[in-house]
Amino acid sequence: MEMTLQLTIDCADPQRLVEFWSKALGYVSEPPPGGHATWREYWAAMGVPEEELPVGAGDTPESIVDPAGRGPRVWFQQVPELKATKNRVHLDLKVGGGREVPSAVRMQRVTTAVERLLEAGASVLRTTDEPDMGHYAVVLQDPEGNEFCVV
Repeated sequence: MEMTLQLTIDCADPQRLVEFWSKALGYVSEPPPGGHATWREYWAAMGVPEEELPVGAGDTPESIVDPAGRGPRVWFQQVPELKATKNRVHLDLKVGGGREVPSAVRMQRVTTAVERLLEAGASVLRTTDEPDMGHYAVVLQDPEGNEFCVV
């Protein structure tokens, strides 16, 4: 049995998160399926009634893909409720290179990535610096408050 993985993130504004997470992950907006000029055209061809499309959906993608084809598709599903509590699942963006890389180099790599993500709209929740354990990580939130770590 063949299986692929899709990560689905509930959100209020899919296009905002498409923009943020494309920058965060190095992904690209998913183009409409073959033969369709826009997502709206694709959904119409699938028989989805206009009133069932999420607000603002159809002409802009609500999903991103790894341009190298290795990582999972990420779909941003518009939902009416706002995020209310801590995530039960989160992403770790592993930019440091692992414990084989000197601690100072890992810290600099994490810091550089965090600065880039802050410019893209993230905010810092906390930093974990445990030199005795060789661990340095920054917990961030995306523009809608979803937590993720940069390690």
